[in-house]
Amino acid sequence: MSPLRHAVAVALTTLSLGATLSAGNWPQFRGPHGQGVSDETALPSTWGPATNVAWKTAIEGLGHSSPIVWGNTVFLTTAVEGETLPGAKPPVHMLQEDPNKPAEPFVHPDSLGADKRHTYKVMALALDTGAIRWSKVAYDGPVYDGRHKRSSYASPTPVTDGTRVYAYFGSEGIYAYDFDGKLLWKTEIGKIKTLGMGTATSPVLYQNLVILQADEDNGDASFITALDAKTGKTVWKTKRTTSVTWTTPALVPVGKGFELVAAGMEFIIGYDPATGAELWRTKGLESNTIATPLVGHGLVIVSAGYPTKKVLAIRPGGRGDVTATHVAWTYEKGTSYITSPILYGDYVYLISDAGLLTCLDAKTGALKYEGGRPPVPAKFVASPVAFGGNIYLTSQDGDTFVVKAGPVHEVVRTNEIDEPVYASLAPTQGRLLIRGQGHLFCIKAPA
Repeated sequence: MSPLRHAVAVALTTLSLGATLSAGNWPQFRGPHGQGVSDETALPSTWGPATNVAWKTAIEGLGHSSPIVWGNTVFLTTAVEGETLPGAKPPVHMLQEDPNKPAEPFVHPDSLGADKRHTYKVMALALDTGAIRWSKVAYDGPVYDGRHKRSSYASPTPVTDGTRVYAYFGSEGIYAYDFDGKLLWKTEIGKIKTLGMGTATSPVLYQNLVILQADEDNGDASFITALDAKTGKTVWKTKRTTSVTWTTPALVPVGKGFELVAAGMEFIIGYDPATGAELWRTKGLESNTIATPLVGHGLVIVSAGYPTKKVLAIRPGGRGDVTATHVAWTYEKGTSYITSPILYGDYVYLISDAGLLTCLDAKTGALKYEGGRPPVPAKFVASPVAFGGNIYLTSQDGDTFVVKAGPVHEVVRTNEIDEPVYASLAPTQGRLLIRGQGHLFCIKAPA
């Protein structure tokens, strides 16, 4: 991307957030543009358990949400499991696996947690020291639905506009706090069935709105909604006919404004983020939709990895059904079930569940390489980040493989921490924040 185009993108994203992004902030899932890319030039590239760890803070409970940062404050969510609650159980899930047959009751064998008491917390830490400034209980009690045994009830990443931080916990609500930890408002947007897998979609800010994609089970009660950021009141709510998703919608610059693109199994839909009005739609991914859309080069690129692998590159700005007119290219290999791909410079990098990389030309979908292997066998759920000409892929084992960006696969180095990692990394203000299974790590090179 040219410096001019990048400056325009930064300005547009700043407008969409409704706040001035000071240098180095990482205010939402996958950063200020929601794409996992940092422009900082002094971020650490090498670390280990005893190397370049500025601080390490223990975090109670279980959470796969990523840390976000504004100024000297880090925000994080976590979920603490309590005792078994007699009579507590998940709702009945109906799944229609064959379109020619009616939906049938479904129980996922890996779903758990709905019979327990849970405490959801929002935390603030000092970026420079890792000290916990405050920890607030957002919710304490029974939960509506189960979660996957490898997931967490604190999977959605919070978002901040520099004044308030918004933390979303699915059926148990969304909560707004000021930077001192005062609860400003809380809102329950509805009971959302997730086939017993839990909630993962993160909130997105547009001007004075907090936007949430809430797709459930077979899609009978799916919707997307926007809340007033100051009050939590519903500004708009639009019904959807897409089955359960775990993806986060993306704001896409189009002309002088934005479109809000929400991916799904049955449809990919572009909305007016100010009103919720549907602008266009294409045929969907025909798979469980978890990855976050990519935005760049005049395209929005959506992907999924199970049960089929598919990537669609769509030109925004259309109206009505644009399946036959606005799909620029497709690709049907290389995607993962959970991990989002990344668009960095001129290339899209797809990451498989085992960390195999596929590099595509972002404009055309042309294959540059496939099957780029990590140095050791690994599994991946954290989404990659990119900075300094490299792609950073973090495995569940806590190893981060540094891959040189470009059309030739080259592993530059391997960094590690001493515990598993399921959350995406957060580059910020010369530091790299890594949420491990039990700690938040701050990586910083010596001055």
